Amino acid sequence: MIRIAVLLVCLWQSAAAQTTELTADFGPAAAARTIVLRSTTDLAVLRPVIETYVAARPDTRIVYEQWGSNDLYSLTAVDCRNGRAGADLVISSAAHHMIDLVNEGCAASYASDATATLPPQLTWRDQLWGVTREPVVVVYNRDLLTPEEVPRSRFDLLDLLRPTDSRFAGRVATYDIEESGLGFLLAFSDSLEATTFGGLMEAFGRSGSIATCCSAEIIDRVASGEYLIAYNVLGSYALQRARQDPRLAVLAPEDYTLILSRAAMIPAGSAGSGAARDLLDYLLSQDGRAMLEAQDLIVRLGEGDGSTIEVFGPVETLERPVGLNPTLLVAMDTDKREIFIRRWRDAFPQLH
Repeated sequence: MIRIAVLLVCLWQSAAAQTTELTADFGPAAAARTIVLRSTTDLAVLRPVIETYVAARPDTRIVYEQWGSNDLYSLTAVDCRNGRAGADLVISSAAHHMIDLVNEGCAASYASDATATLPPQLTWRDQLWGVTREPVVVVYNRDLLTPEEVPRSRFDLLDLLRPTDSRFAGRVATYDIEESGLGFLLAFSDSLEATTFGGLMEAFGRSGSIATCCSAEIIDRVASGEYLIAYNVLGSYALQRARQDPRLAVLAPEDYTLILSRAAMIPAGSAGSGAARDLLDYLLSQDGRAMLEAQDLIVRLGEGDGSTIEVFGPVETLERPVGLNPTLLVAMDTDKREIFIRRWRDAFPQLH
């Protein structure tokens, strides 16, 4: 627990400064059981899934809290350190945070027929489970890019940013890895996967690319034309917006496409762990997964599912799943994280 305490002090806001992004109640106030669900998932995306779940369980109420990934990690770690469980189920897109929490003894164990359906790379120690399947995509403004300019790969993106007079200078955006735990995970995964990573960091810095916090903000500004391209955006959010806005196009990079699974954990000592187990089993059930797929939280590239993601080349060589395993603990190592962030700051000096 000492390492978690040091991380909390050095890297993130104090517990007193943490605030939820929003909260919502589902189900009857007088329900026999209540599940406190804390998640990084936008409520607008997850709402139909929760509503379907509670509609079939009139004895159940869900209190939903939406958090930023860094704050959710910090809060869950503080709860763990103090021997309490403020939530019954925690779901985060920042899978490296969740691996760390499990490694520090903050999770309860559970196994069921539903959890047994997961492939080995999406479950760890019977304490962490991958509940979604979301490609990490490029979003671009189809009205403002010619077909020749569409960056089908990271190499193409480098070519767009290389000229000193590039019209893409200052108009490519990605997550700020210090503000977004998800952004850190995706950038770190890129650094392990791509020979282009160093070149991209240099090109981002030289061309004045933008690093910002949130999927919605990035996608909105691509739609408006303020940004022309967004790099490393979660496909779930991009798809939902692209279906509503014909200016937006979404593609899976052809050199490789990261596939993220949001990680679910039942905190140790949760008073509502029984109900949380039922909710977890629902999310992993056929009905639950159908609901997640309807909300673009499960996307299968290249299967003719009408996802509107542009795919180039064979899917079997395209996808790079981010597995739930101890490899992600490297992303939580204090020294390695500091080195990585210093490199990031060099690429985005305007943030500091």
